[in-house]
Amino acid sequence: MLTDFPHRVANLADPAPDYPWPEGYRSAVFPAFDVDAETAWLNYDAKNTDRLVTLSHGGYEQRVGVPKILEQLRLMEIKATFFIPGWVVEVHPAMCEAIARDGHEIGHHGYSHKRPEPGDFAVDKEEIDKTLDIFKRILGVTPVGYRAPSGENYDELLGYLRDKGILYSSSFRDDIRPYRHKLRDGSKGPIELPVDMYFDDWLYGLSQRFSPRPMFPKEHVLSIWNDELDQLREWGGLVSMVMHPQVSGRPMRIGIMREFLARARGFGDVWIATGQQIAEHFIAQEKKAKA
Repeated sequence: MLTDFPHRVANLADPAPDYPWPEGYRSAVFPAFDVDAETAWLNYDAKNTDRLVTLSHGGYEQRVGVPKILEQLRLMEIKATFFIPGWVVEVHPAMCEAIARDGHEIGHHGYSHKRPEPGDFAVDKEEIDKTLDIFKRILGVTPVGYRAPSGENYDELLGYLRDKGILYSSSFRDDIRPYRHKLRDGSKGPIELPVDMYFDDWLYGLSQRFSPRPMFPKEHVLSIWNDELDQLREWGGLVSMVMHPQVSGRPMRIGIMREFLARARGFGDVWIATGQQIAEHFIAQEKKAKA
């Protein structure tokens, strides 16, 4: 049976502009963490509510993962972005306050880590609003960045995020440089800091929970990450990382993160920046181009 899909491209945004990076830099690395904690497992299967060993994967973030990552970032003098669901802030306030206290950017990651769906706008809108209130009330933070839980988004939600003050999204997989979303009504949406799936640590470090594929050793992950960085650096692109403290906060894997970021910094021409810094630089270049 032939299906008549709509004859339109999925993303109406113009090609990513070739804006220069800040002076002295030829590419950028965006170190970002998805602090899903237990929500990653609760949303996968509601029955996990009473599966305590399963939930302990997420609980590792509060007990060990996040503190160790914060310690490492302090030693390296690097500021990162932490995308956090509102539920996690409510359940683990001390952990989230420690992230904010260290001067890292706090980004929006839904409330319960529910994947946004086009038919669920009322629920997705509620997730956005509830988390904005939680961030303000508990952390004193108003986020400007959003990473879609489970990496999904749609036109109506993008427009709502823009209207709520979100400057940038970091969810799409369709470019190697930042660009400005164009919504279906022709209006401008948030800036997109596209994700590089090669830098999603979940694919290498927790895949055995869902499949028989073994975990990837350090040498394999670093080989992939370094080769991808080398080519993106040549192209002048952006590395958007998707790290999870329940993966990259593990003893061996925190070393992968440390070695990769140290190598990126060692080039001297790779800008390691938060999502907010990258989005604000894009806006400045956008204004300059229109002047």
